[in-house]
Amino acid sequence: MSGERRECDETGAAAAGGTGERVAREPLTGRVRRGPTSVPGKRAGRRARCPDPGTAPAALLLVALVVTSCVPPRASSSPSTTTTIPIPTTAAPSAASPTPSPSPRVGAAVVENVQLVASGLRAPWAVDLAPDGRLFVTERPGRVRIVQPGPGGGLRADPWATVPASTSGDGEKGLLGIALDPAFASNAFVYLYYSYVAAGGATRNKVVRMRDQNGLGTEETVVLDGIPGNNDHDGGRLKFGPDGKLYVTTGDAENGANAQNPTSLGGKILRLNKDGSIPADNPTSGSPVWSLGHRNVQGIAWHPDTGALYETEHGPSDPFPNCCNDEVNLIVPGGNYGWPTVRGTAGDQRFRDPLLDSGRLETWAPSGAAFATKPGPLRGSFIFATLRGQHLHRVVFGPDGRTVLFQEKLLTNQYGRLRDVFEIASGEFLVLTSNRDGRGIPAADDDRVLLVTLR
Repeated sequence: MSGERRECDETGAAAAGGTGERVAREPLTGRVRRGPTSVPGKRAGRRARCPDPGTAPAALLLVALVVTSCVPPRASSSPSTTTTIPIPTTAAPSAASPTPSPSPRVGAAVVENVQLVASGLRAPWAVDLAPDGRLFVTERPGRVRIVQPGPGGGLRADPWATVPASTSGDGEKGLLGIALDPAFASNAFVYLYYSYVAAGGATRNKVVRMRDQNGLGTEETVVLDGIPGNNDHDGGRLKFGPDGKLYVTTGDAENGANAQNPTSLGGKILRLNKDGSIPADNPTSGSPVWSLGHRNVQGIAWHPDTGALYETEHGPSDPFPNCCNDEVNLIVPGGNYGWPTVRGTAGDQRFRDPLLDSGRLETWAPSGAAFATKPGPLRGSFIFATLRGQHLHRVVFGPDGRTVLFQEKLLTNQYGRLRDVFEIASGEFLVLTSNRDGRGIPAADDDRVLLVTLR
């Protein structure tokens, strides 16, 4: 079954003759939305199999987009691909105390603004920001796109690079993760994760490195190959950690045995040096495996104060009682998280339990994740995008980094399936929609890059 809840999506329910009610959305204008996040005329869809239970930026950076009225999404005749929103690459001076908050607010956040950065993308999967302000966005069919914010910018018509990614209309494989080298300003390296067809027709995934040269991607070099793949459960998140190492998330490739096999790269979080070699301080000498026993990890992020690594993971899509148990885990080196032997909070001493899971009635299909790292009342909040859940999920952990003190859903059913969330220097978040991935109901200008301001 799909780690993105194909069975539980409205599209999956329709195909199976279910009664899922589809949620239609309208395009978002390029103007600012303020205050409450409810959208008039929007309805929450009924789940076919897995029912749900019930800092503002600096003024100079957004002067081109100051809007004084509340503007809900409205229909447009054609997708808009331009933006006048400057995306800051360094933090603006702030009147807030430079001392980090010891813990984020235990209480609701307010969605202050939602702005359109770019539209007309095709199943975007991941985003990263270059020091010169360019947004690098992967599209699952195999294209790396550039969004140039600011006046005269927008989504460039020609891709930065196109790779021979293997994808399908009803699956999860394709061009997935992207990470810019921490030294991008000097070496221009960009890392990608994508699926391809290996000899004999099997799907495999690999990590490659390209160079940004004259505004295009060149010199593809393989960093890691042989990651098991399939139509679903391909993992795919790439991020550099605070230690400068490259972290790679992989899925079990629809074979749970991969997750418990220490010699398989499937169902793992991997840790590499930039050149693909294995760090000397990995848990097992000569192995890239950082943790194992994962079903399909699609989000990773590090706590801004402790440096601890957290992940989001898809649980199974089977009918009750074997649905759903999406997870948020605190990752320790060498930790075994139990898939497929256990799921959810099992209390089995052989494995590490999640800090949070969705239970057996609700599914989130969690994807990209980020911590709020900038000074302010939300600093330390763990935020992740959800596909089936169609919301941003915010979690507040206690001082021990494990206890969940508070959680909430933001933007619920307003912009459809959400794939990635990425914090920028202003403390705002870029959010990618995923409504053209074969499992959503796209609006005219989907898919989109949104800029979300929380306070």
